Amino acid sequence: MHEGHRQRMLQRLEDAEHLQDHELLEILLFNAIPRKNTNPLAHELLSEFASLDGLMRAGYEELLRVDGIGTETAAYLRCIAILCERLQKRNEKFPRLFNVRTFSDFLKERLSSLREEVIELFALDARQRVLSGKRFTIRSSNRAAVEPEAVNQFIAARKPAGLVVAHNHPEAPAYPSAADDKFTAQIQVVCSMNNIRLYDHIIVGTDGTYSYFLVGRMEEIRRAFDLNAIVGGKLLRD
Repeated sequence: MHEGHRQRMLQRLEDAEHLQDHELLEILLFNAIPRKNTNPLAHELLSEFASLDGLMRAGYEELLRVDGIGTETAAYLRCIAILCERLQKRNEKFPRLFNVRTFSDFLKERLSSLREEVIELFALDARQRVLSGKRFTIRSSNRAAVEPEAVNQFIAARKPAGLVVAHNHPEAPAYPSAADDKFTAQIQVVCSMNNIRLYDHIIVGTDGTYSYFLVGRMEEIRRAFDLNAIVGGKLLRD
């Protein structure tokens, strides 16, 4: 019976704005407490701490004093609370619209403190609004990679009109290497195959940022590695 109820509750997440606080908490507790009705405990927690905000401010020992809360569930709730606190402090949001200078500043703040090299993809709609992003890394201080299939999967899932690529040089200036140029060309080929626009590749280095668009190289790469221009816009057979 519990499995059927849980499945119905999970399906309701598609319309999450209509879920009450105790229902969201009930769903959250599914992961911490398997095969048990978590609805009564959700009500008990909200009664004990008065609100979700009060629950998120409760300490580990306070949580343990609630009947039905064990060490693992208390740790689980504390981890969620700590994550929420960090998100609130950082208040990190993507810029609403893509603008090279604004986005470069955003990326500098976002990536300059990292000690490993990462690649980030950002999906844009037809109005250049930033829809979402994804980070790729191989846990290396001087190298990051992303497979073409992963880029295709990102594009297929987001269905963007355009893409912005970013990566960092943790221990070097922002000026692009030959490998960076090749990577930009490869991303352009993938974008061309999916009929979307590659707006920019921005590098964050120890001395600031570098934009392929601002220095005029993005348009050159788009023209040189546009599949429609290379093979023609239509498939013809004599």
